[in-house]
Amino acid sequence: METLVEAALRVLNTADPFEKARLGDSVASQWLNGTITLPYGPCLHLPVPDRPARLTHVKLVAPSQMPKLGRGGSLQSRQAMVHSLAHTESWAIDLSWDIIARFGKQEAMPVEFFTDFVKVAQDEGRHFTLLAARLKEMGSFYGALPVHDGLWDSAAATSDDLLARLAVEHCVHEARGLDVLPTAIVRFRNGGDEETAGMLERVVYPEEVTHCAAGVKWFKYVFLRSMGKGLDGDEEDGVVGKFHEVVRKHFREPLKPPFNEEARKAAGFGPKWYEPLAVKESKVTTATSTTAI
Repeated sequence: METLVEAALRVLNTADPFEKARLGDSVASQWLNGTITLPYGPCLHLPVPDRPARLTHVKLVAPSQMPKLGRGGSLQSRQAMVHSLAHTESWAIDLSWDIIARFGKQEAMPVEFFTDFVKVAQDEGRHFTLLAARLKEMGSFYGALPVHDGLWDSAAATSDDLLARLAVEHCVHEARGLDVLPTAIVRFRNGGDEETAGMLERVVYPEEVTHCAAGVKWFKYVFLRSMGKGLDGDEEDGVVGKFHEVVRKHFREPLKPPFNEEARKAAGFGPKWYEPLAVKESKVTTATSTTAI
């Protein structure tokens, strides 16, 4: 019988993002309804790809060479914004399955860890499918515009450190999405695109809060476990201090305000987690580039 990690690897090795989302949804449903029962095989050692399979015809450029998205006033600008969001979600699918396959067994994570990120993966696949369909309705398609793969660059730089992966991908990049999505919703609405605004407002935005919450939850768990303590302990200052240390080591730039304090609070972390990281320190070890939605 196939384990969850084996199924996750099938998703990661699927190049077409539409099929990746469909397969991921199927695997997630099987895990959540109990058809897939084992997270991994204790004696089965499966290699995780350094880079997930991706379409080769989507033009990749450096983040600095990406064209400006505009402010949503024209159809072309709105197409570019939706294309960018769809691309981000396509990588979010891979990031969710990768953390399951790469770290779940290696770090002896509990079943709840697998379930949380299966739910995240399923959401991200749905987000990609909805955004790609909306893009088609707008007269474009996924792959019509250049993209960058900064999110995966960050994942590659944290491929051997679960704490770093949780901090950078799921507590920095995901949280940046919480900061910028409300502005994107307003821009779509002001541009007369209520359908896209409504989709982001009702589906994508609230679910992204839960994804960030998963990152915060498991960052706390992994750190406190390393200290021999449980999640119910009063160790908030220690967790926050470790978060600052990890982010400063693995993230190149200061975090960008303004911050969506309400959404971040709903995800489980208040200003003391991120406001000190908005100030550049002179001596910082850097490992990744700054990328976000």
